[in-house]
Amino acid sequence: MTKAEIVVQISNATGIEKGAVQQVVESFMEVVKASMAKGDNVYLRGFGSFIIKTRAEKTGRNISQNVAITIPAHNIPAFKPAKTFMNAVK
Repeated sequence: MTKAEIVVQISNATGIEKGAVQQVVESFMEVVKASMAKGDNVYLRGFGSFIIKTRAEKTGRNISQNVAITIPAHNIPAFKPAKTFMNAVK
């Protein structure tokens, strides 16, 4: 499902025009990104959590040059679904 399909479904379900729904969906995504960029997690009860995971430093290999490189520790965004979400998908 794409963002456009989400906008259409929400618009049809609520009767709100597509332009307004698209603005809300995009604003939601921007707020989540900004919050996570600051280092804060986002918790949505009954849906899931957008969390920041920390990857440890590790040694990798550049196979084209056959050289070992060090990949520094870094943060990545992740989504952890709520139990009710997981049960609905199962």
